[in-house]
Amino acid sequence: MKIKDFLAIDYLILLPVMALTIIGIVFIYSSGVNVDGDIVSNEYIKQIIWAALGLILAMILAMMNYRRFYNFSLYLYLLSLIPLVYTLVFSRMVQSIHSARWIRIGAFGLQASEFVKITTIIFLARYLTDTKRNPRTFMRFIVSCVIVFVPMIIVLIQPDLGTALVFIPILIFMVFIAGLSMRYVIFLVSSIALIGILTVLPLWQTYILQRTIPILSILTNSRLILIVIMSFCIIMAIALFGLRKFKKRYFFWILYGVSIVVLSLGVSYAAREVLKEYQIMRLIVFLDPGVDPLRAGWNIIQSVTAIGAGGLSGQGFMQGTQSNYRYLPGQSTDFIFSIFSEEMGFIGGIAVFILFLIICLRLLRIVKSTSDPFASYICAGIAAMFSFHFLINVGMTMGIMPVTGIPLLFMSYGGSSIISAMIGVGLALSIHVRRFFQEL
Repeated sequence: MKIKDFLAIDYLILLPVMALTIIGIVFIYSSGVNVDGDIVSNEYIKQIIWAALGLILAMILAMMNYRRFYNFSLYLYLLSLIPLVYTLVFSRMVQSIHSARWIRIGAFGLQASEFVKITTIIFLARYLTDTKRNPRTFMRFIVSCVIVFVPMIIVLIQPDLGTALVFIPILIFMVFIAGLSMRYVIFLVSSIALIGILTVLPLWQTYILQRTIPILSILTNSRLILIVIMSFCIIMAIALFGLRKFKKRYFFWILYGVSIVVLSLGVSYAAREVLKEYQIMRLIVFLDPGVDPLRAGWNIIQSVTAIGAGGLSGQGFMQGTQSNYRYLPGQSTDFIFSIFSEEMGFIGGIAVFILFLIICLRLLRIVKSTSDPFASYICAGIAAMFSFHFLINVGMTMGIMPVTGIPLLFMSYGGSSIISAMIGVGLALSIHVRRFFQEL
């Protein structure tokens, strides 16, 4: 990399990333101080090491030509699936949920699912680039879904619902930027939204409403679901016959709409069967934390309390009550924003919003400005990943999103998350430097 290339690095991405990382380290330190002023955790030291390693990797990638990953994208993708499968199999052997997410190396742990997000973005970008002029857009959409759903399903089985959900916005935004028909994007978004609603409704009826609504019995009775799905499949078959025979557009839209309903009914029923008890309770307390305030609802209640206690300017560094008394589990990981907002207040929270907004806007600018489709798709995937992590994590701490265990990138404690995020930053910086040309 030449000096002029180093000067061409997008510092409007790098500087906000460094600012968020420093803020994260400072408040991980704060979260480890108890009410007596004693340091009860050395997590901030580990985070400094991981952040430094991540920053070094980001700068190395910025100096490299991102196009080098084009030819190796399939191998990187397949290689990243191996530890996912390994941890999944190993967890079944030792019957431990947590071992399905981590590969332990002494005192350190590696969460393979964090890195597979990056390799999936790169491989999907390669596929979308190679098929850019393929007129069979439906097949492009199906293959794109397969590329993303394979690691997503493995992660979901671990089980890690939060990380699995990150793959969905990556897929949606990348196929949208790749120019696939909006019908496919709308189909995917509509199906996901309906799956979420149909999954939650029976839980809402049982745990919150606490009375039976007859029509909702369809969603919990496997026989009724099978009858409804079979009936809809007959309608789909008739619509497909009509479309091919008479070439009328309304047959297509009937097939389109009924397909969404059939898919959503089947997946929502399967989701309720697969979800663990603690995951179900997370959905329930999202709807009403008061259902179980001392257990499943505790995190949300304490998080909202911490953010509210911060007021406009906060209680001051290391002065947060929730943090010092350690009322909030995972306060250095999933709920770091709660601790930060309690001590820095609304003004501090807005500053974090602005820093993330700058990063995402710069990534979108690279998407628009680069002359290489491969680069554009990679940046689109990274932007989707960063945005989703931020919106879900911050929404979770505010009680407007369900608790899913998604970290706040750059700020939450965790080596795998910050290193994988820094790899994404490094790729974006490399693309920005070479956005007007491609050379190996």
